[in-house]
Amino acid sequence: PFLAALTRPARLQENRERLSVCSKLCYAVGGAPYQITGCALGFFLQLYLLDVAQLDPFYASIILFVGRAWDAITDPMVGFFISKTPWTCFGRLMPWIIFSTPFAVISYFLIWFVPDISSGQVMWYLIFYCTFQTLVTCFHVPYSALTMFISREQSERDSATAYRMTVEVLGTVLGTAIQGQIVGKVDTPCIESPFFIGKTNSSVALEELNMTHDTGSLTDTRNAYMIAAGVIGALYVLCAVILSVGVRERRESSELQSDKPVSFFQGLKLVMSHRAYITLIAGFLFTSLAFMLLEGNFALFCTYTLGFRNEFQNILLAIMLSATLTIPLWQWFLTRFGKKTAVYVGISSAIPFLIMVVVLDSNLIVTYIVAVAAGISVAAAFLLPWSMLPDVIDDFKLQQPNSHGHEAIFFSFYVFFTKFASGVSLGISTLSLDFAGYQTRGCSQPREVHFTLKMLVSAAPVGLILLGLLLFKLYPIDEEKRKKNKKALQDLR
Repeated sequence: PFLAALTRPARLQENRERLSVCSKLCYAVGGAPYQITGCALGFFLQLYLLDVAQLDPFYASIILFVGRAWDAITDPMVGFFISKTPWTCFGRLMPWIIFSTPFAVISYFLIWFVPDISSGQVMWYLIFYCTFQTLVTCFHVPYSALTMFISREQSERDSATAYRMTVEVLGTVLGTAIQGQIVGKVDTPCIESPFFIGKTNSSVALEELNMTHDTGSLTDTRNAYMIAAGVIGALYVLCAVILSVGVRERRESSELQSDKPVSFFQGLKLVMSHRAYITLIAGFLFTSLAFMLLEGNFALFCTYTLGFRNEFQNILLAIMLSATLTIPLWQWFLTRFGKKTAVYVGISSAIPFLIMVVVLDSNLIVTYIVAVAAGISVAAAFLLPWSMLPDVIDDFKLQQPNSHGHEAIFFSFYVFFTKFASGVSLGISTLSLDFAGYQTRGCSQPREVHFTLKMLVSAAPVGLILLGLLLFKLYPIDEEKRKKNKKALQDLR
């Protein structure tokens, strides 16, 4: 009885640290809004600006670059303000999530609205795209940092992260399915280039006839985009409600016995000098860029280069469904063989299929096979960064035991570097299409555009993946070190 009395408090503490399945699911649901909206914007915004809003490719590239760059800048800004936010009865992070949601949904809807103004459309999309990116950052940065405040147990955080990644990849499926299937039901009108029509004076008249004939169809396409935005906005609100009701933010989960407050800029200096963190974000920076280039240009590639104008939304859906179904596989793999091994195997598996899709002749069955195989690699790219970041934070706490409260810095600067680089890449890729002679609303594109799209969805991503995997050789936290850190951290607490 005496020994049982001694061990009972430890058991009670261990049980308190365990998260219920319901809590993990509610936490995981909170990751869906960012992925649903991000996937819809990533796959369809470039196509929408070029062929539906009918913007010049140069202005579309400005919108995509500035929006992503601004999105990147807001991450450390929000991380800074979160670090200065006092604890409330709802926690320190949850109020950011709750109050940003309604404004984010309104600005998201306005991105997919074509204003009836002869000039100023570029400013319209630029303003509301940047506004939405700011507000979704106010949701996602605190949500990402919430990982460290739901439990002190590394195994529980890893398990919750696996739930989260499954739901987030499911969110990409929903974003792709909702946007793709609603928009795909409407045939977006296209105009034959005068070069293909002929060199007679009747070409202008024929183009005007096409424009008149397609007016109703273009209106239907614009309405379809707004309906999709409304459905996605409703899901955003629902997920935010489930997260705020079902998850309790625990202040003590991230605190050690020796915690003392350190200023934001001192913490930033410490974080950015932490070797494990720098190598992790450098490696994932390039691998994430590879998949972002693929995401941003794949719809155009399927529509014009492969010739699957009426199938591209189903091909995108195949990628995301494959990714969703294989998240549990990668969770098992990383626990069995280690996270670093999972990085090499999971992300490198995309390379042969990215090469295959441009080398082989256009074939729908082969394209679907490549899509499913690519989805397996996408799942690894989704799961691993968020599973490895908590390990880096634990390693940092052991090296800097007197510094705490910097979880938001770790998460926000990882997202900052990724988003800023993706903004540059998307801007450059859209400009590349402009230089290649991309024809807005064209039924077909010049040969130079086809070559450019092949480079953007195959050669460039493969090169970025190889560079990222080389950088991962420098990542110092293997399975042995991770287990040592876990035991040392338990002793320190």
